[in-house]
Amino acid sequence: MASTEFKLLGAFETHDEREIRAILDKGFDVASLIKGKTVANSLIEMYARSDDFPACLRLLLERGATLDDPLIEPVLLDDADALAAALAANPSLIEHRTSLFSTFTPLVGASLLHVAAEYGHLRTARVLLDNGADVDARAAFDEHGFNGHTPLFHTVNSAWNRSAPIMELLLEAGAAPDIHLQGITWGKGFEWETTCFDVTPISYAQMGLLPQMQRAEREIYLNIERLLRASGRSVPSLNVPNRYLSA
Repeated sequence: MASTEFKLLGAFETHDEREIRAILDKGFDVASLIKGKTVANSLIEMYARSDDFPACLRLLLERGATLDDPLIEPVLLDDADALAAALAANPSLIEHRTSLFSTFTPLVGASLLHVAAEYGHLRTARVLLDNGADVDARAAFDEHGFNGHTPLFHTVNSAWNRSAPIMELLLEAGAAPDIHLQGITWGKGFEWETTCFDVTPISYAQMGLLPQMQRAEREIYLNIERLLRASGRSVPSLNVPNRYLSA
């Protein structure tokens, strides 16, 4: 029989609020650690990204779970009103930096806009830009000089292409589509960790074709086309190489 923790992790992965609630109602202690991680972090670090994530996190917080960095709560909940109120009360929040484990593009020394971009939270991304967030804010560099990426990098090969609308929003706000990085360590700390070298938003989008990233080819090529146009480059006729495999 599956353990309660195993069932809870499964509900976290599928963003099944009803199942999470049922497990909590049966007495699961949200102060418990799951494989050494807090309950909130266990949810936040999951592979899935969806519109149902905020409700799952809100439920955990209502039951007493806590975030390592409470200042990022409105962004993780995609709560535009709460974020606007927090920024009005503390304008310096727009410059806040945070770090949390990310299944995909790193969130180390990240701005709130990086976080919104990673989770595909369009409402809070708009609030941040309306309040003067730096569209090209850099995340932290690691000891090898890798990362230092802008929020745009979180949108170009996102899970289920969830963050494509934020990619469009960032580009319309003037995000640079041609920033060059020495590298990004994708999925750092997870078994699919991959170091990508000499990275731009365009090349990073194309890296979504790597098998470990599990992205849809057609969506990747649409993102590449959009980034090429934003860079002022001509757009050739883009073939989807493995389209024949699904014919």
